[in-house]
This record gives sequence, C-alpha cells and structure tokens, in this order.
Amino acid sequence: MSLFNPSRDEVREFFFATWAKFRASQTLTDLEKLSLGIILLHPEYQSILDAPEQFQHQEFFPEFGETNPFLHMSLHLSILEQISINQPIGIANIYEQLKLKYQNEHGAQHQILECLAESIWQAQRNNTALDAKYYVQLLQQKVGKT
Repeated sequence: MSLFNPSRDEVREFFFATWAKFRASQTLTDLEKLSLGIILLHPEYQSILDAPEQFQHQEFFPEFGETNPFLHMSLHLSILEQISINQPIGIANIYEQLKLKYQNEHGAQHQILECLAESIWQAQRNNTALDAKYYVQLLQQKVGKT
C-alpha cells in the first residue's frame, strides 16, 4: 500500500484488516491503533467492516444520502495527523477549542471534518490544490473567530 496516495481498494483493505486483527486479538501497528479508535467511535460502520466480501467494491452515493464509511474514517485519520503535527499551523489549538466547545473529541473532529471536506470540494471544483488559508478560515469560524 502506498502510504501517501493509497488507492480506494488499499484504503478499504486497511480498514478491513485493522478491524479483523482487532477482532482476532492480534497486535496492531500504531496506525492501526489510531484507526481502531476511529472505528470504535463509529459502531454503525462495524458491520460493514465485518463483511469485506460484500463491501470491498460497494459504491456509496452522497446524492442518495449515503455516507462512504471508508472516506469518512480516512478523513478522521487525516485530521488526527494534521492535529499531531499542527499543520496547517493553528489546527491543534483550534481542535482544543472545539473540544471545549462541543465537550467531546468526536464532535470536535466532525466540525473539522466538515471544514476539510468543504476545502477539498472547493479545490476539486476549481481544479486547484487545497487552499490552506481557506481551510483555516473555515476552522476559525467553527470556534467563533472570523
């Protein structure tokens, strides 16, 4: 698996394998432990992870109200990495403020996830790189700073 640009199937296999290893009480890598924490925050995805043969190639259609659980969990992972290295600068502090505001880590992560998804959508729509300044502006709006 390419660490920096995994394919859709590689991402899905990673989450399936992490969940299977956890269920079999096998030793997890640090990245798998981080991913497991995200899986445990999303019990609604665990039955999907129990059925890789059914969901490995499943399409999810947002226009029909479907959430892609693999994309959602991947965005959580991305956010946790951003926070751990404070990139974009200030995100770690914003996360702390959001945890206080929403009184839980998962809710705070979802606020950041909304901003990241919006920033990615804008970049794709405009066929540009992700605009970190725009992303931080969205994050600051979440904590009440403009």
